[in-house]
Amino acid sequence: MPHVEKGMAVGLFGGSFNPPHEGHALVAEIALRRLGLDQLWWMVTPGNPLKSHRELAPLAERIRLSEALAPGPRVKVTAFEKRLGQSYTAKTLERVQALNRGVNFVWIMGADNLRTFHKWQNWQKIACTFPIAVIDRPGSTLSYLSSRMAKTFDYARVDEEDAMSLPGRPAPAWTFIHGPRSPLSSTALRTGATLEKTIPQK
Repeated sequence: MPHVEKGMAVGLFGGSFNPPHEGHALVAEIALRRLGLDQLWWMVTPGNPLKSHRELAPLAERIRLSEALAPGPRVKVTAFEKRLGQSYTAKTLERVQALNRGVNFVWIMGADNLRTFHKWQNWQKIACTFPIAVIDRPGSTLSYLSSRMAKTFDYARVDEEDAMSLPGRPAPAWTFIHGPRSPLSSTALRTGATLEKTIPQK
C-alpha cells in the first residue's frame, strides 16, 4: 500500500481498469478537487468477481496504462489486492482500515456502479466502513435516487455542497458529486478494439 500519514484524507478508487481511460482520470481529478484529498489510490484489482475474466488484460498491462493516465503525483497507482489474494472490496477495505489507523479514507466510485452496488459482497458493510463519494457518469445521474444503496442509506446522504467534509465523517456517509462527464467506457473500448481486429483493413 502507498505510504500515508495519520490525519491525511485519502480516496480509494478501485476497479479492473480494463482498459483504463480518460473517464477514469476525470473521476480521479474530480474526487481530488471536490473532496480535498491528499492522495488518491488508483487500485487496479486482479479482477471483478461479478464480471467474466475472459477478456481481462494482464494485471501488469493494466497497471502500466493506469500509470500513464494518472492525473498528477497525488494519484498512487497500486495493485496491493493481488498480494492480499482476494478481490472482494469489503475485505480489502477492512484490511486497509486495520493497517492505516488515523487516516481518513473515502471510497470513490462512478455512478454507473451505484445501480448494482447492492450485488457486491457485504455491500452494507462497505458503506459502514468508509464514507463513499459517488461521481456522476453519463446515463447514471438519477441512480443516486433510484438505487437500492441510495434508498437504504438515504439518511446518511451528505449534501454535495458539503463534500469537502466527507473524509472526516464517520461511516455511513455518502454524497453524489456532479461535474464534467466522459462518455468513455472500458467495455466500449474493448469492443472497439475487437472490431478493429476483425474488420479487414483496406
